[in-house]
Amino acid sequence: MAHDPIGIIMNGVSGRMGYRQHLLRSVLAIREDGGVLLSDGTRVQVEPLLVGRSEGKLTQIAKKHDIDDWTTDLDAALSDPRWSVYGDFQITSARVPALRKAIAAGRAIYTEKPTAATLDEALELAALARAAGVKNGVVHDKLYLPGLRKLARLVESGFFGRILSIRGEFGYWVFEGDWQAAQRPSWNYRSEDGGGIVADMFPHWNYLLENLFGPVEAVYARAVTHLPSRTDEQGQEYPATADDAAYAVFELAGGVVAQLNSSWAVRVNRKELVEFQVDGTHGSAVAGLFGCRAQHRTATPKPVWNPDLAETHDYAADWAPVPDNDVFGNGFREQWEQFLRHVAEDAPYHFDLLAGARGVRLAEAGLESSRTGRRIELAPLETGGTDVSPGAQTVGSL
Repeated sequence: MAHDPIGIIMNGVSGRMGYRQHLLRSVLAIREDGGVLLSDGTRVQVEPLLVGRSEGKLTQIAKKHDIDDWTTDLDAALSDPRWSVYGDFQITSARVPALRKAIAAGRAIYTEKPTAATLDEALELAALARAAGVKNGVVHDKLYLPGLRKLARLVESGFFGRILSIRGEFGYWVFEGDWQAAQRPSWNYRSEDGGGIVADMFPHWNYLLENLFGPVEAVYARAVTHLPSRTDEQGQEYPATADDAAYAVFELAGGVVAQLNSSWAVRVNRKELVEFQVDGTHGSAVAGLFGCRAQHRTATPKPVWNPDLAETHDYAADWAPVPDNDVFGNGFREQWEQFLRHVAEDAPYHFDLLAGARGVRLAEAGLESSRTGRRIELAPLETGGTDVSPGAQTVGSL
């Protein structure tokens, strides 16, 4: 069966994530392979339309990758029925107005997170999409990482017994931009532009926790700005008004406690840039982006505290690697393919704007906790009269 191509408006492709992960490694890779594979064995091709503010950057990208269509006029793109999907990879402060326009134009929505700077705006977008009847999805990329997929497999198998706690360490040193160029855009460190590690990472932590272990019911957090000034892309020093580190305790349904540290001002002393240790009554595991190591209770050593003797036991050797047992593709591409199947044939898809709103809520609650010094409880979210507080979802079918 022949299918009309799915036209995708890609807004923000000149940015690092928009270009590398969404355009190059996802949509163009799908196009090169002949399109998205559907359930009946046929494929539907994709066609990107590049949108951005810089005509020079767009023409350069289009020429390099043999893309016919680009524009700096988002309104014109949304008025053309050829483009049925709108993808947003802009900075956070530009996202809400563009998503409102795309929803009003009846386009299916696929967007980076956070979906908005405030919970009110995030819920507004979810309500607008529901009222318009448009399909919508939010990037949940870390659920598709090999290490987290292996961790999900352990959870679903019952390996841990009763899960007790999660400890997470994320971060690396982002250079200040003076004597070495920063690895992240300067807007990340300006709160007025939607920056801050809480706004960036707490939405990630929300979907990881709720899909692997259960919904977050309360949070206590301390957000700080360790480096008060940085140097931007033009070599100008500027005040860093956004938080660059956050230390948080999340209480999950069922009594599970998660402690997660997030920092752009930490030097790495672990195998990967992010690692999560999960401890349960029957076993434990440590998962990163790609690797996962596990220790069953039958293989757990029996340490004895003795500060008078140097430690000779190699505790790292007590952990066994969890095998791949699968072929893991690029996580951004996999989620794009799931969403496009949702658009093309109404295949199931769970990570919508309501899921994005839950992530924004956790970030907002984390900042409130840091401001007030209080533990913040999270009541179920409601929009349009419908309770949208999630239960733990299985990710084994990803």
